[in-house]
Amino acid sequence: MKHSLAALVMVGVLSACATTTSSTGRTQYVGAVSEQQLHQLGAQAFTEARQKGPLSTDARQNAYVRCVVDALVRQLPAAQRQLAWETAVFAQDEPNAFALPGGKVGINSGLFKVARSQDQLAAVVAHEIGHVVERHHDERITRQMGAAGVVQLLGALAGDYGQLATQGGGLLAQTGFLLPGSRAQESEADVVGQRLMAQAGFDPRAAVGLWENMIAAGGSRPPQWLSTHPDPQSRIAELRARAEQLVPTWQQARAAGRRPACG
Repeated sequence: MKHSLAALVMVGVLSACATTTSSTGRTQYVGAVSEQQLHQLGAQAFTEARQKGPLSTDARQNAYVRCVVDALVRQLPAAQRQLAWETAVFAQDEPNAFALPGGKVGINSGLFKVARSQDQLAAVVAHEIGHVVERHHDERITRQMGAAGVVQLLGALAGDYGQLATQGGGLLAQTGFLLPGSRAQESEADVVGQRLMAQAGFDPRAAVGLWENMIAAGGSRPPQWLSTHPDPQSRIAELRARAEQLVPTWQQARAAGRRPACG
């Protein structure tokens, strides 16, 4: 019976998968789970992350992050704007951040040491939101988890989450939601995120300084967050070239009244 059920789910998963194209023109294979299920997975993973904590109780930090996220979200497509976006600041020293399907954003307090302005923080957050907008989590599940993994995930959504967490270290471990993306995904998130921050009124040139700070913070060994990129210096060169192209977009946003004042 179990094998028959697994086979039926596998057939359903495979038939639901589809090839699509991202906003940058990259071909993607997605659809192993529905958008609703993906949002549920994101919400559960976010809940798990908050439970693990520790969470920052600094009201100014939390308001600062919320302000930046809100400014960026206002420039997203309508379907993404309508989500109930949530933010959390974690009291952890590692400079890191993540965004999850369903409108969830987490920031480590250690990030404030390298993101030294609202524009630099926006560069990080916009990059992470870019992963969500471009369906990278969906793509990752579809390509890497396989049918057996999807069966587990669907089981978690059906009410077996507690058992899944006990057996596999939690939904974050099962989905790989917080693991670095592929090089193609990371590069795409750079493109989409830098464009988004400019549209929201944040200076796209700040992305260059942010990544320079991130590399410097890692000394001779770049932070793990950057490990999926073949050459950090090439990445910075691309960010710098793209920033100059996006300056008119940023200026238009400012002229239209989009002038974030988050801190």
